[in-house]
Amino acid sequence: MDDNARPHRANIVDECLQSDDITRMEWPAYSLDLNPIEHVWDMLGRRIAARQPPPTCLLELRRTLLDECCNIPQDQIDNLMLSMPKRCMACIASSGRHTPC
Repeated sequence: MDDNARPHRANIVDECLQSDDITRMEWPAYSLDLNPIEHVWDMLGRRIAARQPPPTCLLELRRTLLDECCNIPQDQIDNLMLSMPKRCMACIASSGRHTPC
């Protein structure tokens, strides 16, 4: 499964998937609502942006990312996963276009 982004469609990726006998799922082009990790990345980005003072170097950013990732409340992750059936239904209803979910 991928979101049809160009890096995911590179020849080297196709070759890797084929060599491991992995079948790519069809995925609507406008379906970020269906990709839970995108929402987790958003949560993480917001947590990093709220840091005062912000990280000032790559090492500090790495430490901050790891710290914030470990501190995302489990109930937020659980709620995200529980929302997936609703998100799938909304995506189907919108023919794969943007959804309000």
